[in-house]
Amino acid sequence: MSFFTTFVAVEDYLFGIRPLTEALNSGKKPDKVLIQKGLQGSNFQHLFWMIRDKKIPFQMVPAERLNRVTKKNHQGIIAFMPAIDYHSLEDLLPGIYEAGEIPLLVIVDGITDVRNFGAMARSAECAGAHALVLPEKGSVNVTADAIKASAGALSRIPVCREANILHSIAFLKECGIMVIAFDEKGNKNIYAEDLTQPVAVIMGAEDKGVSAAARKLADRVAAIPMRGTIASLNVSVATGVVLFEALRQRTM
Repeated sequence: MSFFTTFVAVEDYLFGIRPLTEALNSGKKPDKVLIQKGLQGSNFQHLFWMIRDKKIPFQMVPAERLNRVTKKNHQGIIAFMPAIDYHSLEDLLPGIYEAGEIPLLVIVDGITDVRNFGAMARSAECAGAHALVLPEKGSVNVTADAIKASAGALSRIPVCREANILHSIAFLKECGIMVIAFDEKGNKNIYAEDLTQPVAVIMGAEDKGVSAAARKLADRVAAIPMRGTIASLNVSVATGVVLFEALRQRTM
């Protein structure tokens, strides 16, 4: 039986004040933290300061909520840890060039559906994309469900989670990478684009498309030509079309 049919992802939780404090001190960053209402004490106050300083999402909840997550001694703190280790875009990019490869990146803009994201990641890994770039806020996280939906691809392809996606787009442009936003209203045809050069493609949510700010910052806005009556493709399908066109051009 293959890896893809047997892969199972497991949620990763961290319990307790001291373990989470040590994790934050070591540079790890949870996706979110549940905090029991009414917690007191100097150790908790120090941890709470760290959570706010690092801008980690948190919720103050009753003890019953924490007890539904785990029966272990959580000490009033449960942190939802990332299912993978995220990469830094600035650290990742030089390695692509040093390997003698031409960057092909996927910027995920406002996509919140785990299954769509997982399917996008699977297409990206199969097409040889070098990384997925996510914003820290307003977008899907790499969860166990996302990894499962990607058939394990999210454990293989680097994922960069950036504080400001617009800054990331600007950084990529400064590095000589063409940034192309894909939108059904784009005035360029994907098949007329040169995808053999260093490229980052922006894929937006199905209901909103690429955000206006990201579209404005992109070098180009392109569309996938269609003949049917339905206005747009599923975002994971559109991602596959774009990336495999890049692969076709790069292997001609």
